[in-house]
Amino acid sequence: MKIKSILCISLLTLGAGLMAPMSPAQAQAYVSVRIGQPPPPRYEVVPPPRRGFVWAPGYWRWDGRRHVWMSGSWIRARPGYRYVPPRWERGPRGDWRFRPNQWAR
Repeated sequence: MKIKSILCISLLTLGAGLMAPMSPAQAQAYVSVRIGQPPPPRYEVVPPPRRGFVWAPGYWRWDGRRHVWMSGSWIRARPGYRYVPPRWERGPRGDWRFRPNQWAR
């Protein structure tokens, strides 16, 4: 009986120690990717116009390692809007930022 009591007390003590709140580990990591200036736009032969469509010119897309050329295409026009093509802009710290295409009023 004495051994059972000691064993029971030991297990309760061990369990209480394991259940005690532990302070969580905290880590912070920051990753910054410097993207160089995109190459100049490629020359594209624009196919003949299509009624109800606007030409979306090609652009350089960043794939995580390098710039990749995305060819232009015809996209369906939106009445009352004008198409603004994607573009690269230089940020305030000299970094390059990609602005995707959009429809503006």
